[in-house]
Amino acid sequence: MIEISPTLQLPDAAVEFRYKRATGPGGQHVNRTDSAVELRFRLESATNLPPPVLERLRRLARRRISREGILIIHAQRFRSQDRNREDAIARLAELLQEAMRPPLPRIATRPTRASRERRLAGKKRLGERKAGRGRVRQPEDH
Repeated sequence: MIEISPTLQLPDAAVEFRYKRATGPGGQHVNRTDSAVELRFRLESATNLPPPVLERLRRLARRRISREGILIIHAQRFRSQDRNREDAIARLAELLQEAMRPPLPRIATRPTRASRERRLAGKKRLGERKAGRGRVRQPEDH
């Protein structure tokens, strides 16, 4: 079991790891070791997540979810495969914890009197400026 929070654990079967070669510098050894980790989390296997949490997770990780509904996290920050694996799990846990936090309700506020007056004064200035853009008339000579 992978512990996300005290109230949420994911079964090991819900998460799949794939290992591949990391990009970037690293010397001769980097071409022979699969130190980068790809964590694959199938969203429909998360039956213990409530639907609102799953929806928030889909919105948060929109670009990281494949067409098949698999959340993919790439980890190659460290040189060690174990540390990259821990990093991927930590990033998944962070995403899930953020999705578990319900959004704060928006509290409707009213504009202050001063802000309303500033807005109207600005509109009046703009209207006067536009009114001055009309055709210039030539005075008639008598």
